[in-house]
Amino acid sequence: MTIPPDKLIELYEKMVAIRLFEETAGRLSTQGRIPGALHLYVGEEAVAAGVCACLNVDDYITSTHRGHGHLVAKGGDFGLMFAELFGKATGYCKGKGGSMHIASLDLGMLGANGIVGGGAPIAVGAAWTCKQRGRGQVAVCFFGDGASNEGSLHEAMNMAALYRLPVIFCCENNLYGEYTPQHKHQTVADVADRAAAYNFPGVVVDGMDAIAVYEAASEAIGRARAGGGPTLLECKTYRYYDHVGVRPTATYRTDEEVERWKARDPIAMLGARLLEMGVLDETGRQAIHDRIEAKIAEGLKFAEESPLPDPADVLADVYA
Repeated sequence: MTIPPDKLIELYEKMVAIRLFEETAGRLSTQGRIPGALHLYVGEEAVAAGVCACLNVDDYITSTHRGHGHLVAKGGDFGLMFAELFGKATGYCKGKGGSMHIASLDLGMLGANGIVGGGAPIAVGAAWTCKQRGRGQVAVCFFGDGASNEGSLHEAMNMAALYRLPVIFCCENNLYGEYTPQHKHQTVADVADRAAAYNFPGVVVDGMDAIAVYEAASEAIGRARAGGGPTLLECKTYRYYDHVGVRPTATYRTDEEVERWKARDPIAMLGARLLEMGVLDETGRQAIHDRIEAKIAEGLKFAEESPLPDPADVLADVYA
């Protein structure tokens, strides 16, 4: 597959945007300025960027408790995101969703989800809508290796297979379900093998290689748009920080393991590849970083100056 230079640069920009947003959010959390738990996406940027680069604005995604990266990759606004993390009235969910339930229906981002595996049935519902409309839309369900053991995911995959729904189940396998290594909570080495039970393709890809993710996602999404049904796409990736918060390591994994994965940093690898290909030079690379940092500063200022929600609105938009 030949990827146009502008798409390669888009991949790089999205990954840098995710990294810088998450690093900033992590600092704010350690300063006590963001309430609640914060699950950072640092290290996994190639997955969200590679998959979402294949999607249109009217395509749908469902996310996880580690969902900021997906929203940024789908086109999320830094100011509205920071405002939501701060619990401000100007946030995507008017300050009521916070980190683990941030959403943007206008962008087709149907929400981060604090329930492990909770996004799968929602994605299948969205895919059913896509099929009924007949406009060529698709849905992507992001989930982790831990969620691959949840009954909700298997029920969703079974229904998607039965009705050949246009949905891609994207497993972000970062090797740990919270603090439990994959080999201690399931016997399969590749989550993608589980697709065989539902008679649709299972594909394993290097989740630290944005180009490889883009190519695999493009094929799966193209097949779904054409009526070929679902795919289980497993991206082998790694989170640099702890399950929650900004601790780099903990007792369940070693510093050496983290450093081995950091040596294959997805942003550094793609940046080096684009320089080698002549798609981007060092000046252009730095300009991307500077531009995104300026946008983050602007978004943070917007969030800081935004008002808190009016207590009178506590029941607004509550459905049950």
